[in-house]
Amino acid sequence: MRYALLLLIGLLAACQPAASNNGLPDFTGLVEENSPAVVNIATSIDPSKAETSVREQVPDFLRKFFEGMQEQEIPDQPHQAEATGSGFIIEEDGYILTNRHVVDGADHIIVRLSDRRELEAELVGQDERSDLALLKVDADDLPTVKIGSSAKLKVGEWVLAIGAPFGFDSSVTAGIVSAKGRSLPSENYVPFIQTDVAINPGNSGGPLFNLDGDVVGINSQIISRNGGYMGLSFAIPIDIAMDVVAQLKDKGRVSRGWLGVLIQPVDRDLAPSFGLDKPTGALVSQVLADSPAAAAGIQAGDVILKFNGEEIEDSSELPQVVGLLVPGVEAPMEVMRDGKLTTLSVAVGELPDDAEQRFTPGMNNTAEPANVLGLTVAPLSKSDSEEFDLKHGVQVLTVTDGPAATAGIQPGDIILSVNNKPVENPNEFNALVKDLPESSTVPILVFRDGGSRFIALKLP
Repeated sequence: MRYALLLLIGLLAACQPAASNNGLPDFTGLVEENSPAVVNIATSIDPSKAETSVREQVPDFLRKFFEGMQEQEIPDQPHQAEATGSGFIIEEDGYILTNRHVVDGADHIIVRLSDRRELEAELVGQDERSDLALLKVDADDLPTVKIGSSAKLKVGEWVLAIGAPFGFDSSVTAGIVSAKGRSLPSENYVPFIQTDVAINPGNSGGPLFNLDGDVVGINSQIISRNGGYMGLSFAIPIDIAMDVVAQLKDKGRVSRGWLGVLIQPVDRDLAPSFGLDKPTGALVSQVLADSPAAAAGIQAGDVILKFNGEEIEDSSELPQVVGLLVPGVEAPMEVMRDGKLTTLSVAVGELPDDAEQRFTPGMNNTAEPANVLGLTVAPLSKSDSEEFDLKHGVQVLTVTDGPAATAGIQPGDIILSVNNKPVENPNEFNALVKDLPESSTVPILVFRDGGSRFIALKLP
């Protein structure tokens, strides 16, 4: 019995991560096992295909300096550009995962293995929105990593990165998970894993491991004031990455779900005017024509609180939840409309390449007198209506001191609704403004730079 108990204790101890004498984890076994599957990636552009030369890159104000020089004196040879990054082998027959920005635009991709072999890689596919690329080298029986689950990752958990920062192969850094589901301005469809693992140029595309030696993320970005590590590192969750890999292998491209709405956060000023007791959800500021959202009856002013069973606490979460769905799926959603909770169903579409639309509003010269908000408005012209696909609204010509200026309304804005009531013409606009309750905050829907946005207007 005693020996059986000792054996059981020994087995339990073997299942736990190794720890050093000071109580911190011992990463040596993890590194020894996984380093061979991490690769260094170098890219280059053929000199014959380089788009610019030194001569072409000279600023206009310096071109006179070169006038009169002999042709042979002018540097005009295209140069070979190189970049380095990291990657890791996910299949023993040569499939390698890395960041798209590591290999984007390259004519040649060279993968250096841990045994010092250098192999030219083929780009199987890439996905700009997730910043992922899938490579393939001609080799067999390669060492591979174990793919884990980023969904099971917990904040505060130890993680480790292996990569080639500044070209130093097989560099190891460790830290903890600082947060999950982070949104970055440049990436709308990736809920990043935030860590304090030291990541620097060259780490991009390298794996992020948990203590079990499973890959849980792909180190991708940092936030820095000086270009170096400052304690904020971001990794793409491996669950999302492997879905991208499957689609790239299957069809060479990635499909994502799409609603066809422009959204914005709900701040504490806007929340009460939409019947919310706290800032939460994704506020719909515009519904694109002929989109899945339009077909489902979604309206500007709806606040999406739940989508396909997922709570939407911040507006940045909605694109991530929708993007993971297969186009064609029927998804339920809960919205707050006119202070009442409403349930809708939408047939999710496929995200088009030109989903982001940009417009530049024009001007109209027929003005109405300024109102108590400090605005001078004009009717919406036929050309603006057709160009921007707007059914109604008035255009702001001038902004004087007053609540509108304080709220940030600008000349050229097109006001679509006041206090959730659509505006058809300047007379109707002034009538709505006249009836606004004093000492309150009301939402104003403004069309600007190709998109609509609610602005909280505080009345004296």
